[in-house]
Amino acid sequence: MTSDGPADVVEVGGGRQPPGLRDLLRILEHTPALVLGRRLDVLASNQMARALLTDFDALPHRERNLVRFMFCDENARSLYTHWDTHAQDIVASLRRDAGRHPHDPLLAELVGELSITDEDFRRWWAGQNVYRHTHGSKHFHHPIVGPLALNYESLTLPADPDQRLSVYTAEAGSSSEEALRLLAAWIRQPEPSHGQHADH
Repeated sequence: MTSDGPADVVEVGGGRQPPGLRDLLRILEHTPALVLGRRLDVLASNQMARALLTDFDALPHRERNLVRFMFCDENARSLYTHWDTHAQDIVASLRRDAGRHPHDPLLAELVGELSITDEDFRRWWAGQNVYRHTHGSKHFHHPIVGPLALNYESLTLPADPDQRLSVYTAEAGSSSEEALRLLAAWIRQPEPSHGQHADH
């Protein structure tokens, strides 16, 4: 179960989000949603996004990044059904950021680190593919609710072109929609009290 902090939305450094956007993330109770910034930093996320992907709130600040998650977290390779495809898309998106901000030292640090530690990243980065994904589909095999086929929409925020809101949805009436409902119910289960026993 994901951590249950003071609010459903976790916000980290790297960019400010308007209060209305934070409220939007919070009310999307059954839909994973997150705000990505430059370098694919995760600037804010709701509970569903953290339950689907990883608990970004529990990670050290520098690791709250979708690229680091994809290549440095072993769970990502089993979570994404087509990991290779999605990982290459992530690299192509990061390439776009590099073209827009060629002198970003944090981006250079990220690329340098992953180029040394991950052969797949190094090969795909050298391919120099550039792409911006505004919509599409992703397939997951979640350890709690099983297979998920989700569509995503990525919307650039008018106040900051480096920030975008990504929302994951399931087809109405599908098994994936039911799986999202189960995931939403799971993250809202109360933690057992200390000393509480199942057999009374």
